[in-house]
Amino acid sequence: MRFTQLFGRTLRTEPGDAETPSHRLLLRAGMIAPLASGLNSYLPLGQRALRNIERVIHEEMGAAGGQELRMPALQPADLWEQSGRAEGFGQNLIHLKDRRQRDLVLAPTHEEVVTLLGRSVIRSYRDLPLLVYQIQTKFRDEPRPRGGLIRAREFDMKDAYSFHATEESLDQTYRRMAEAYRNIFSRCGLNAVMVEADSGAIGGKDSHEFILPTVVGEDTIVLCSRCGYAANTERAQGVPPPAAQEQPLPTEEVHTPNFKTIEEVSAFLKVPPSKTLKAVFYIADSRFVFVAVRGDLEVNEIKLLRALKAKEARIATPDEVERAGIVAGFASPVGLSGITVVADRSVAEAVNFVAGANRPDYHLRNVNYPRDFPVNAVADIALAQDGHGCPRCRAETGRWDAGHLQMKRGIEVGHIFKLGTAFSEKFEVFFLDKNGKQQPALMGCYGIGVGRLLAAAIEANHDERGMVLPASIAPYQVYLVGLNLDDASVSGRAEELYERLRSSGLSVLFDDRPESAGVKLNDADLLGFPVRVVVSPRTLKQGAGAAEVKARKAAQASVVPLEGVAESVKALLSSA
Repeated sequence: MRFTQLFGRTLRTEPGDAETPSHRLLLRAGMIAPLASGLNSYLPLGQRALRNIERVIHEEMGAAGGQELRMPALQPADLWEQSGRAEGFGQNLIHLKDRRQRDLVLAPTHEEVVTLLGRSVIRSYRDLPLLVYQIQTKFRDEPRPRGGLIRAREFDMKDAYSFHATEESLDQTYRRMAEAYRNIFSRCGLNAVMVEADSGAIGGKDSHEFILPTVVGEDTIVLCSRCGYAANTERAQGVPPPAAQEQPLPTEEVHTPNFKTIEEVSAFLKVPPSKTLKAVFYIADSRFVFVAVRGDLEVNEIKLLRALKAKEARIATPDEVERAGIVAGFASPVGLSGITVVADRSVAEAVNFVAGANRPDYHLRNVNYPRDFPVNAVADIALAQDGHGCPRCRAETGRWDAGHLQMKRGIEVGHIFKLGTAFSEKFEVFFLDKNGKQQPALMGCYGIGVGRLLAAAIEANHDERGMVLPASIAPYQVYLVGLNLDDASVSGRAEELYERLRSSGLSVLFDDRPESAGVKLNDADLLGFPVRVVVSPRTLKQGAGAAEVKARKAAQASVVPLEGVAESVKALLSSA
């Protein structure tokens, strides 16, 4: 491809609305063009990079036993009502009507449709296991699209689905897909971390995310450097510093005039926040819920939803708190009746808390569970924090501080789920087992955002000059620069080299523009192709004619005779 014929252009100035390095570089390199919030066009360079990523995905999915298919992006809305997920996806699900006023949705994912396909072919255990996948456009009405391709409203996804007769078979495919994902990310230049995750609106049980650690990520994960424990914050368990061992003391009321917050009460009574009982009020599926957690911890709302088996929860309004008979700022579960109370496990692991007295300006000392109040449930509903102990290390050593958690930001680049029978039972995907008994098929689900993977690859592979793309995904392998092309001898030798490189099987972008050396060399660094080749009057004066060959990651270039450039480039690509 000649640069003078390329659709798109590089930008000299920084885009003002770019939020992340990948967004900035994608715009500057002319790889994408924004249309509206969360909607982007892929220009030829971006489309070539996307196709290269898809080629890697196809190869690894094929090696894992996947069969490619394609399902409609436009789906009947009643499928989502039947699965029960229309409400779970909420406003992210884009609704529309056809000319006959039938309700339709633009698919954010394809579990419903693939389950129906499974029902059409699965009859016996002999038909299983099955693994199918597609690369298809998805639509989600994201409230806050950001980062160019990191979070968009229209995006391409590789989604795979498996059907199984046994848990062992599902486990085998789950592990095989995890390994395929590691291979995909490695080949795309990403050192992604596999972390325990929550299944969210997809549903199911076991779930893992693949996260690229980066400061611009919108996800937070916790890591233990000692044992390798990794989880996102929605799923992570933390072991807070244990409370001092004490004997339970009698409860006593203390005057705390207008001291309402944990910080105010702690300072006034001269106790650490960990000795206080924090009260947080929620409306979960229309019921009022009183949540009690240790004062130095925060509530993890995803864990709370799981503990309550609720679909949604929000902080109660002041009016709702008042109608429930709660004295805000001075509340505790002591003496409450008719209200659902959920306590974090930290409440059951310590004694002698300071808690509200349920009347203005008073608190109670030495409140203890279960002596002083009952609860409807005790569960791990606290948010893991930086510096907390690692749960796996504690299980191995018996010490809370054997390993410490570290919080890191990251971009989710892949997610795998064990769906179990959640979809097969709803859509009646049954098979006859070896004993002739009808069973629901077990399912798995495995997704990668293709455009997001491109953005993540740029986040992981760039420097101050531009992108440093792996050869596997770069739009072209070689950036050929011709300098002083108004000189007929230079242009002729550059044209010959362009054809020689192409005929040797290399993909080449030939910068044949009438631009200065500075502009061309800067664009070569910006676009970040693996190898740059320069033909100029200076290189042609050496011997019988030569070119300057430089790997994008290398500090220095080499001067190579023109007849040896193709082999030199291939050697650099093979060692990249």
